[in-house]
Amino acid sequence: MSTTLYCDNPEWKDVTPIPQDDGPNPLVPIAYSKEYSDAMDYFRAVTRTNEKSARVLNLIEDIIDMNPAHYTVWNYRQQVLFALNFDLEQELNYIDEIIADQAKNYQVWHHRQVIVDRLDKGDREIQFINSVLDEDSKNYHGWSYRQWVVKRFNLWNSELTYTNDLILFDVRNNSAWNYRYFILFNNPNSPSNELLESEIKFAQKQIILAPNNCSSWTYLKALHEKMDKPLQSVEPFLQQLIESKVDSPFVLSTYIDIYEQCAKLENTPVNPAAFEMCLELAEKKDTIREKYWNYKKKNLEKLNIN
Repeated sequence: MSTTLYCDNPEWKDVTPIPQDDGPNPLVPIAYSKEYSDAMDYFRAVTRTNEKSARVLNLIEDIIDMNPAHYTVWNYRQQVLFALNFDLEQELNYIDEIIADQAKNYQVWHHRQVIVDRLDKGDREIQFINSVLDEDSKNYHGWSYRQWVVKRFNLWNSELTYTNDLILFDVRNNSAWNYRYFILFNNPNSPSNELLESEIKFAQKQIILAPNNCSSWTYLKALHEKMDKPLQSVEPFLQQLIESKVDSPFVLSTYIDIYEQCAKLENTPVNPAAFEMCLELAEKKDTIREKYWNYKKKNLEKLNIN
């Protein structure tokens, strides 16, 4: 970042800065630093004249250094880069440095997407995203950007294997489970029944390892819903867990879902066991969600009335 104020820089003497106008009596004016106010005064001036030059890029870098979440500045940077036919690979190197310290800054991730889309190649992106997720495997921006990259450049082939590794390392990584679902059902090549059946077994295996992990249970139920497969087919697996003395509220909650689904599909009363399970969850197994299970029980009772 420049240590000289722009108002004292001879290179900028041809520009008349435009101060921020907060009106005659601002209620709570923001106390900007002298350096930031100075740089923004010149930024407003160059955008007013639509100047796109190397010195404007330097000005923008200074502002980003002080406020990396300034969306308007990032947007104008893109316009300047494209107008100058700037080396976009070099720009990616610059973004690498910014994201190293600003991994959860939406604006810089969006800027990278714009640049990569303009380059029309994503050969360095997966490795880059991996490095970010290695630092924080639940970084929302990294996962969201990964979805875009995979779709944009048709990079589906090795992504299930990637989530395998993450889930084996941390079965509770909800981001990896969500991404696995995305890969399965957004791929232009629809998953085969054989693959989906293997995914059910994969989810069941992870449930056995960590029966109180919500992510794997949600994934298992989502697979059945997507396959239009009755949830009742999970009953043998639930019985296996019970026989193995697995004590998890998700066993009971899945049984409740099964009883509810059967009642709706067959137009029959809800199995009374579902009401007892709701009470057991509310009073013993999942007391933190007591109100939810009491609410669920009332809704199931309404099904019997109707």
